[in-house]
Amino acid sequence: MKTIDISKEEMLTRTARFSNLKPYKQTQNDANGIPSEAMEMVSAKSVYPVMVPDDWEGRSSIAPVKGIPGLTISLAECPPGDNPGLHVHESCVENFFCVRGKFEITWGDNGENNTILNPLDFISVPPGVSRNFKNISDEVGYLYVVIQVPEGDAFDKVAFSPSIGENIAKKFGSNTVEQMNQIGVIFNAGIDQ
Repeated sequence: MKTIDISKEEMLTRTARFSNLKPYKQTQNDANGIPSEAMEMVSAKSVYPVMVPDDWEGRSSIAPVKGIPGLTISLAECPPGDNPGLHVHESCVENFFCVRGKFEITWGDNGENNTILNPLDFISVPPGVSRNFKNISDEVGYLYVVIQVPEGDAFDKVAFSPSIGENIAKKFGSNTVEQMNQIGVIFNAGIDQ
């Protein structure tokens, strides 16, 4: 195989520096007017998009590194007790690698199953399975999140309980729920919160 030589400038477009990353709660507020607090009701305290496919339209589209189709990478920053609540990735596999802290991963429509991830532990949750992750340590925890996206998908559709959508609509208005639907956050899952 003949190797390829790329410039330092080209390699910089394939580099993400944590100090330059912005959580998508901030960018969704800036781009779509979705209040940061509404995004926090359905995600970790801060989710930092790192890499997405070049044509990605989902909530992590501002990731600095653009890759080939099929893979998104982000870093979830969670203070103690933080969790997004039970949710379902309809067609994507969601993979968690514990970088720092200790996380309880629950699954099942009522979160009736669980396991604990310590630093450097990994779990892969298939599509269609209700899941949640919660930082159960007394320090800020970090999960490296890798989402495997089916070919042709331009965003990751994630479903939450209708009651969460109702709470968001009461607090921020039904327009916020509609804007969240447009970035793949929907409220039609048959799960208990």
